[in-house]
Amino acid sequence: MNKAREDGLRIFAEVYGEAAAAGAARHLEGDAFGVDQARWALEFAFGTVWAREGIERKMRSAAVLGMLIGMRQEDEIVYHTKMGLANGLTRGELEEILLSAVPYCGLPASNIAKAAMLRAFRELDEAGEG
Repeated sequence: MNKAREDGLRIFAEVYGEAAAAGAARHLEGDAFGVDQARWALEFAFGTVWAREGIERKMRSAAVLGMLIGMRQEDEIVYHTKMGLANGLTRGELEEILLSAVPYCGLPASNIAKAAMLRAFRELDEAGEG
């Protein structure tokens, strides 16, 4: 296993739990459609970018959420809202990120983000993780 994959799986486990990381590791060993994309995401995003020490994960989560809001990436906002909470952001801080996006990304983009964040909160609350 290369260092980027090792670091990626470690960070993935810290954020999403050991079971999710084990599932990701099993998926990477297969030959399913899109497995290379999953490998790149794990090794580059988690194992390289998220493993950097230049800023703390909480701040990196805030930056990533801002970019995702601007790109209107609803599903990714759900995942990264959960990740942001795991990285130390509070729901109040997430709301401030949302509100900061309004003048820069527009109301339509922030409405998409609000719905995605609320979905993430609901999913976490229903799972007893909120």
